Amino acid sequence: MSSALLYYAKKFSKLRVDLSRGVAPHKPILLLSIIEQIEQEKVQRNQFYLSPELIATFLKYWGQFGSANHNADIALPFFHLQGDGFWHLRANPGFESTVASKTKIRGLNALRNVVKYAYIDDALFSFLTVNKTRRELTDVLINRWFNHQTEKVEELQSYDEFEQTQLKLFESGGATYTVEDLKDQELIFVRNAAFRRNVISLYNQQCAFCHLRILSDNNHNIVDGSHILPFAEFRDDRFDNGISLCKNHHWAFDRGWFSIDDDYRIIVDKERVHEEPSEYTRQMQDFHGEQILLPAKAEYEPRLSALEWHREHWGIAS
Repeated sequence: MSSALLYYAKKFSKLRVDLSRGVAPHKPILLLSIIEQIEQEKVQRNQFYLSPELIATFLKYWGQFGSANHNADIALPFFHLQGDGFWHLRANPGFESTVASKTKIRGLNALRNVVKYAYIDDALFSFLTVNKTRRELTDVLINRWFNHQTEKVEELQSYDEFEQTQLKLFESGGATYTVEDLKDQELIFVRNAAFRRNVISLYNQQCAFCHLRILSDNNHNIVDGSHILPFAEFRDDRFDNGISLCKNHHWAFDRGWFSIDDDYRIIVDKERVHEEPSEYTRQMQDFHGEQILLPAKAEYEPRLSALEWHREHWGIAS
C-alpha cells in the first residue's frame, strides 16, 4: 500500500466506536454502505446524502452485522464519524454555525434538517472510486470489524436493498402502518420513499394536474408521489392513496387550493386562488373541469373515498 492508502487503512481499522455495551458497529456499517453506493455508481460525486438508498443499504448491513445492544440509527455514525478526521458535514443554509460547533444532533429527521450532505477527504474518495484500492479498504473493514466475513459482504453487495423494498411494495400495492411501526424513523423513511417513487412511475413521471414531465440526467424529476389522505394522520401508503403532482400542484393540493371529483375532474377553489393573468403560463383556474392524468391500470386510480375526504376536509363542493 502507498503511504496515503495506508493512512486510511489505519483510520478504518481504528474507528472510534462505542464499546460500553460491546462493539457498536454503526461507523463500519456506514462506511460499507457508502462504498456500495460508490461501487454501484449511485454516488458519483463526493457527496453523501441521507437518501433512502443510503439508509436502506445501511439497514441491510445492520440486519446482518448489527448489535442487539444498539439501535440501528444511521444518524449516529453520520454525525459522529466526524471525530475520525476524514468525514465532514455540509450544513443546510442557516445551520452553518450548528454544524461548525459540532453540537450533537439526535435522530434522522433532525439531522436531515440541519445537514445537507457529508463528504470525505478528496484523497479517500479517489481511492474509493478505483476498484483495486476500494477493494483493499473494504477488506480492511471486513477483517477488522466483521470477522473476515468476505463472502457474506459480497452477497449483500450483490443486490440493491432500496430497489428490493420498492419492488416488494409495488407487488403488494402499497401498505398501511400502525403507530408502533412509525417509531422506526429509518424504515418508514425508506418505505415512504419507495411509495412515492412507485406512485410517480404509475403516472409515467408526470404531474396528474398539468402533465409536466421533466427528468434530470441523474433520474431526478420534478414531480412528487403525493398522499391524498395525509400520511401523518392515516399512515396509508397504498398506491390508490397516491397521486403524482409537480412541486407547485402538490403544495396547492395539500392546502386545498384544488381538489378532484368522483369523475377525476379538477375542482379549483376560486375563493382560495387569486391569480394575475400571464401570457406565458396557464392559470390554475384554467384547469377547472379538466380530467386529471390517470394511471394505465384502474386499480391504481385515486381512491374515491380518499378524494371525498379531501373535498370535505377543505370544504370544496364537487
